[in-house]
Amino acid sequence: MAWFVSKKILQTLMVLLIVSIASFALLKFAPGDPVQLMLGSEYSAEAHASLVKQLGLDRPIPEQYARWLAGFLSGDWGTSFVSKAPIFRYAFLEALPVTLTLAASALGLAIVIGVPLGVLSATRKDTGWDAAVATLTLTGTSFPSFYLGILLIWLFGVQLGWFPTLGFVAPWDDLWGGIVHMTLPAITLSTYFLAMIVRLTRANLIEQLEQPYVAAARARGEPRWRVVWVHGLRNVMLPLVTILGLQLGALLQGAVLTETVFSLPGVGQMMTSAVLNREYGVVQAGVMMTACLFVLTNLLVDLAYPFLDPRLRPR
Repeated sequence: MAWFVSKKILQTLMVLLIVSIASFALLKFAPGDPVQLMLGSEYSAEAHASLVKQLGLDRPIPEQYARWLAGFLSGDWGTSFVSKAPIFRYAFLEALPVTLTLAASALGLAIVIGVPLGVLSATRKDTGWDAAVATLTLTGTSFPSFYLGILLIWLFGVQLGWFPTLGFVAPWDDLWGGIVHMTLPAITLSTYFLAMIVRLTRANLIEQLEQPYVAAARARGEPRWRVVWVHGLRNVMLPLVTILGLQLGALLQGAVLTETVFSLPGVGQMMTSAVLNREYGVVQAGVMMTACLFVLTNLLVDLAYPFLDPRLRPR
């Protein structure tokens, strides 16, 4: 098991190294001159040359990458020339918690609602309940996230006034205020994943309920709820965890649109503004944080397999 864990961690570090090299190279060859934007109205050829030298942009690209990587690992991510704030504080300490709160809320909502609906649909196959759940999930996936967010803002924020439509309140500072402000964004982001979890749970649970071990459990006289929720659902968890790990990228992509619609100061909105302002240091930090989230989540999924299915444990 120790060798299995070490190998997975090494693979994760290699992926992150490749992502850092690729993103650094792509941003270096991106159009636009960030130094000129930094100087603004004070631009001159002499000032431009001086700032390029001060920032080390006249150095060979491999040396620039090595300096950037050393700074990134030490927490020195540079300074935003728009906000004049350290990028580490701006991106990691302020924007990232917003995105993580939104993603965790959406994923938790999708799991809490999606798994029971999938179980209901599987155990009531070809009934009115099954048709109702299928209609609900199809309707949810038919709305693009940005359009659904606008509809929720108009209905529950403007017309009914039940929820605030903009801004973010940290739940660790004000729990109720955080829940109220995150309700509409979480519903918007979770709709697609809820439908996916329902369909995946239904399909796999129907297959599991036809297996011989389920028939044996029923023959032993075990109650129906135990047969479904313990024996059947336990074997559904492996493909469910796999899909959720692979879909993290789509979750983060949806978070960008959701943050824009609801004016949440997260990583998505930060990177959108950084691209428009040619703040390549901020973009690089956002790319690396997103890559770390995705890769670390898949690492946790890989490490969870042996605990979910003992047959996958290394010998």
